[in-house]
Amino acid sequence: MATVAASDDRDTRERLIEAAGQLFADHGFRKVTVREICRVAHANVAAVNYHFGDKLGLYREVLEAAIAAQQATTAAARAAGEGLPPEQRLREFIRVFTERVAVHRPSWVRGLIYREMSDPTPALDVIVDRGIRPRFDYLCSIVADLLGCPLSDERVLPCAGSIQSQLIMSVPNPIGSRLWPTAPHGQAGIASMVEHITAFSLGGIERMRTRKAEGAPTRSSDP
Repeated sequence: MATVAASDDRDTRERLIEAAGQLFADHGFRKVTVREICRVAHANVAAVNYHFGDKLGLYREVLEAAIAAQQATTAAARAAGEGLPPEQRLREFIRVFTERVAVHRPSWVRGLIYREMSDPTPALDVIVDRGIRPRFDYLCSIVADLLGCPLSDERVLPCAGSIQSQLIMSVPNPIGSRLWPTAPHGQAGIASMVEHITAFSLGGIERMRTRKAEGAPTRSSDP
């Protein structure tokens, strides 16, 4: 009986996190009520206090789940590129990210991050420091290797940002679907997208590398 009760508790807890994650992503922390979360999760109103203490405690657990998902993507990208030359590490980084956002069902994790961007709470720093920055730092290390320069070089961050911008464009979203209605779909489409972003990025990085070698300015010097 104790095992069944523990299983029921875990199930209720997970339903609350999933329901709260979607609601927080859709409406923001301030506008969502405990009663609404419990209704969507098919749980007793007292369940939030029982499992998390209060709504803020539940929000912290939702954030932990979101950060864990981001960390899993970063770990997968690192593992896929381990021991490979930087060109292949970049391709694997792009592949892992693109496959996860294109193949996995729509997730409230991305919605929650977008919500924090438009209506930030003190949790935004936690998401950036633990979920987003480690992935971006890893991408920067790949770019630095491709450029043959230290991480502190002024070209690294803009190049990494350019790659990240392309990856964001590959995330299914209402604006992207209107700007690019013929975007490739399915496994073949994902493979095509990965190859395009990789080739385009490698070409741009190579140009930045050779410009530096040639002594060309990396910033516009137009009057």
